[in-house]
Amino acid sequence: MKRLIAALLLTATPALAFDISAMTDAEKAAFGDAVREYLMANPEVLVESINVLEERRAASEVENDGALVAANRDAIFDDGHSWVGGNPDGDVTIVEFVDYRCGYCRKFNDQIHDIVEDDGNIRFILKEFPILGPESETSARFAVAAKQIGGNEAYVQAHDALMALRGEPSPEALQKIAAEIGIDGEEVLNTMNTESVSAVLRDNRQLAERMAIMGTPTFVIGDTMLRGMPADGLEATVAAAREGNG
Repeated sequence: MKRLIAALLLTATPALAFDISAMTDAEKAAFGDAVREYLMANPEVLVESINVLEERRAASEVENDGALVAANRDAIFDDGHSWVGGNPDGDVTIVEFVDYRCGYCRKFNDQIHDIVEDDGNIRFILKEFPILGPESETSARFAVAAKQIGGNEAYVQAHDALMALRGEPSPEALQKIAAEIGIDGEEVLNTMNTESVSAVLRDNRQLAERMAIMGTPTFVIGDTMLRGMPADGLEATVAAAREGNG
């Protein structure tokens, strides 16, 4: 009887549902005591229930994220202003939302470049999403301005230099980076606060808001969104995306 009572309470399936409000006070007290006694004797039931809830939540998030990717596909994969690297004709696209002051973005920057290069068939897109304060905003504006002035090669060099920068992105530090990547420092500093740069960051921010992206790094790989770096790396998600495309 106690096992049945606990099962009714934990599963609450329509076929076994009951109206506890129809019980008398004495019946409610007895019911509560029976459930408590059962759970104290069988705590693994709670663990199993929590695991089931977590699995359902994760499945729901994946489904919802897939719908968000589908609804924003053009802005994610073909916005006309983001840097596109790797193989432009690759069979899988990785999109990364980055913040140059994000520790995880910095930690995995070289690794992601290596994955793209070693694979040879990945299209790679970077989107600045500065959310960690004024230094993040300054760095993102510099990267976008570098692209607008010097093109894709200047951008990726600026991107890597900003990821490796240990101090503040001061005007002096940014001018040094500009000199190293072969663009005019004064020009890039003057371009950073123009509307053309602001429009790119605004579009990225609005896209992130529509997709409920609140942290970096966030990846979109095929139809899958990853909110953070997966423990098993990106390769498994890339392989799954390929399988889905096949």
